[in-house]
Amino acid sequence: MRAESPEQTRPYVLQFSCENKPGIVASVTTTLAQLGCDITDGQQFDDRLSGRFFARLAFVPVRTDLGEEGYGTGLAPVLRSLDAEWSVRSAARPRRVLVLASKADHCLVDLLYRYRTGELPMDLVGVVSNHPRESFTGLGEVPFHHLPVAPETKADQERSILELVERENVDLVVLARYMQILSDDLATALEGRCINIHHSFLPGFKGAKPYHQAYERGSSSSARRRTT
Repeated sequence: MRAESPEQTRPYVLQFSCENKPGIVASVTTTLAQLGCDITDGQQFDDRLSGRFFARLAFVPVRTDLGEEGYGTGLAPVLRSLDAEWSVRSAARPRRVLVLASKADHCLVDLLYRYRTGELPMDLVGVVSNHPRESFTGLGEVPFHHLPVAPETKADQERSILELVERENVDLVVLARYMQILSDDLATALEGRCINIHHSFLPGFKGAKPYHQAYERGSSSSARRRTT
């Protein structure tokens, strides 16, 4: 039995979102099967608040590899019928990622470690911070952009971030404990390609020192349990 060539087994990723209704998964997966594809991974999410359905399907060619353009053409009719927002890309092409961080660098350091060990297969195009490079360790050769911000310069600073995103063809912006609130304009411009990985207790604990607030609440709860 002849083994398939690496080109024939190159993985692809389909991502799409649309208004939720019955039959979405059946329609899309049937189309992929008709295109001669084997689905290797699938994730979906139904947002009950917005009524939107989100899905990510990884697949490999079983027959001829049609490429990104070919699969896009083949999937277009069913996805248009769903009025979906969608994209198809080769999984071999890593996402171009820009990281935003503030002075505390523990989230950034973790990202850099996973990137360098290959755990996060991405093309890291740079790090942006409102603090100088000296505030960080382990950046190495990663391009660094110091963009300080103040209330009166926030709009200009955000325009510089967006210009960098467009110039570097960034696919994803990662907020790695970036302790600035994005304006409505920047949040809208980055819609669908920006995530926050800071595992904070906000908004459950508002204001300064959310971890201290959580500890104090936990301590007081434990004390109450001991006295009842």
